[in-house]
Amino acid sequence: MIGGFQNIPKIPELRKRIIISLLLLAVYRVGVHIPTPGIDGAALAGFFARAKGTLFGFMDMFSGGALENMSVFALGIMPYISSSIILQLLTMVIPSLEKLSKEGEAGRKKITQYTRYGTVLLSIIQGFGISIGLEKMTGPAGEPVVLAAGWGFRLMTIITLTSGTAFIMWLGEQITERGIGNGISLIIFAGIVARMPSAIINTIRLMQTGEMGPLLILVIIAIMVLVVGCIIFMERAQRRIPVQYAKRVIGRKIYGGQSTHLPLKINTSGVIPPIFASSILMFPLTIAQFMPKETLEKYPWVNAIIGSLSRGELLYNFFYVIFIIFFCYFYTAVVFNPMDVADNMKKYGGYIPGIRPGKKTAEYIDWVLTRITFVGALYISAVCVLPTILISRFNIPFYFGGTALLIVVGVALDTIAQMETHMLSRHYDGFLKRGTFKGRR
Repeated sequence: MIGGFQNIPKIPELRKRIIISLLLLAVYRVGVHIPTPGIDGAALAGFFARAKGTLFGFMDMFSGGALENMSVFALGIMPYISSSIILQLLTMVIPSLEKLSKEGEAGRKKITQYTRYGTVLLSIIQGFGISIGLEKMTGPAGEPVVLAAGWGFRLMTIITLTSGTAFIMWLGEQITERGIGNGISLIIFAGIVARMPSAIINTIRLMQTGEMGPLLILVIIAIMVLVVGCIIFMERAQRRIPVQYAKRVIGRKIYGGQSTHLPLKINTSGVIPPIFASSILMFPLTIAQFMPKETLEKYPWVNAIIGSLSRGELLYNFFYVIFIIFFCYFYTAVVFNPMDVADNMKKYGGYIPGIRPGKKTAEYIDWVLTRITFVGALYISAVCVLPTILISRFNIPFYFGGTALLIVVGVALDTIAQMETHMLSRHYDGFLKRGTFKGRR
């Protein structure tokens, strides 16, 4: 791997792409610290100190601290991700969009354009909601967060936040096109990684004050290494279904006849299930932030329900796992259609040995996918529940594991894979020697 990194400067195009990616990510991190006008920063910081564990804290994790600072990038890239998911769902139910998605490059460009429009629309809606919410927020001493409430502040906030999200979307597309890796994923990656230094410093401070012993620190490091290794293994794990292509004679040439395989990932849904599950479970705590204290005192059962759904509680973990499993199956059904795969195989003369082409092939693929998706759902649940246990039982001072760790490791693996492709295409050794995979071929 060290040799692979040493080969990066020898490839001018790869070196240029890495530099462009780093510069664009630096622009993003600078924008995170540019505040939205008309807000009392100290009062806002006091509100977010009380909002840890709510939907605001969850969104702030993906924005890299931009929401807590209420910067021009406060909405982050989440409107773009939401718009992409909505377009994928609409593609399943609207025939014209389904037809457009199968038209190759031209269709993909059109869907990308619709995704951009959807991003701007969602940003306007969310920007309006945030502006209304900010006017109701108060600091620790009851001071208002907004300096001058009214429609002037609301319109200014909507324009500022929508423009910030549009700029982030443009940055992500530029990184994808001119840099290395997936731009949108790298922006989320940068926001999460930016918080690691402060978490490490906080851990060292707790160790110096005696709140955390050296033995506990060593155990945490060992668990981190083990979990990262498990994530890497599971994210690369595949169930390979053998596929045979029949020979076809076209003119004087014979095509096909080779054996290959259909790779099915154990985790087809990625990080979408824990994102959705966390968002749903954080709604009760978020709503509680805006409920009058008199209401909570009058109805103690509301407090009991909210308390049982707090992060780390048994009921929270139970519903968290249930929602993750549900969304794993749901999102896998959205992004992977066994019938389309079976039809494409049949079209090009491919078949699974022992399985009839067409409907029977689709049923077999669905049968296999259903079982490996359950394994993937259990793996994601274990990784995501781990940090809640560490925080609630051992007072770990940072959010270790879960969605954040899945994103960081997944994006790192994808980016390294792209760098590997660039190096191997120019006859340089990559991060892994070719002989490593010789036994698989």
